[in-house]
Amino acid sequence: MTAGRTGHGRTARRVVIAAAGIGVAAAATVAAERALIRRARSVPDVARGEALDQRPGRETRVRSFDGTELAVNVVGPDGADAPTFLFCHGFTLDMTAWHYQWKHLSRRRRCVLFDHRGHGRSAPAAGGDYSLQAFGHDLQAVLDASVPEGPAVLVGHSLGGMAILALAAEHPEEFGDRVRGVVLANTAAADLLRVVLGNLGSKAALWLLPAARRFVSDPRRAYRLRSRLVGGGADLAFLIARATNFGPSAAPSMIDHVVSISARAPVEVWTDVMASMLEMDLGHALEHVRVPALVVASDLDRLTPPATSRAMAAKLPQARVVEIEGAGHCAMLERHQEFNRLVEEFAREALGAEQETVTA
Repeated sequence: MTAGRTGHGRTARRVVIAAAGIGVAAAATVAAERALIRRARSVPDVARGEALDQRPGRETRVRSFDGTELAVNVVGPDGADAPTFLFCHGFTLDMTAWHYQWKHLSRRRRCVLFDHRGHGRSAPAAGGDYSLQAFGHDLQAVLDASVPEGPAVLVGHSLGGMAILALAAEHPEEFGDRVRGVVLANTAAADLLRVVLGNLGSKAALWLLPAARRFVSDPRRAYRLRSRLVGGGADLAFLIARATNFGPSAAPSMIDHVVSISARAPVEVWTDVMASMLEMDLGHALEHVRVPALVVASDLDRLTPPATSRAMAAKLPQARVVEIEGAGHCAMLERHQEFNRLVEEFAREALGAEQETVTA
């Protein structure tokens, strides 16, 4: 009996010690996460007080090829024939991601911004079509309604860059007459899934690629991912957005803004649009962009790294690559002054004398 009681006592002590160890480990994890959040939020917040959710000008509605209504805003010099920047935002974002661009560039040039189908204030896709071809058709509809004659420079970030390439695949005739230049920022033309996984290392990518393809084929998994990325609490969403979209010195207000927009994106954007992006192959469209192209990369971009940008530029007829240092995937926010300067300089080259239109 004594030996039995002693054995039970040892087991009980081991359980208590193990539980205590798990508790200590959990507490240490929580403490480390809180310390990481404190450090991330201690970065100088240069965007504090900036109305990042402000929408420019007056909103109009444009009906796309399948009846989907798109929210379109125009700001800057009057006249549909004025040299125009047309901005296409990224995945789960909306036109407010271009806050610093329209505020600066619209002083001298006309700026057209719109929300992709299912994003922002645009309607869900009619018939549930969230293919990249549909995004290209949407861009065509916005061009026809807002820039009927041109000249225009298309500026696309991430998904927005893919929409531009989808337009080029379907309507190559647009590039050279109405569209005089293209800015492709932090985007890709193909193999996005392999690129993202490749950042984890070749062995990890080899193991994860089949699993990721199964993920794409099952929308329920994408729904769970959305829940974890933007539904796991403000602090966790902040850390994930910072790790995937920004560099270490990004202003906390910018990160919070991206989290806020992404959290409002409907489930079908996270499922269907993500699947379209990960399975895309628009490499053939690059040869149709027969106008000057500026490819903007960021050295800390984990989603579309500089190597992807260089590979894309090598297939464009007239392209140059500029790499922004210290920025992540959302360079247009994080390094907006440098980004704006690059776009302005490029527009002067692409538009020539026509770019001299100024406000009164």
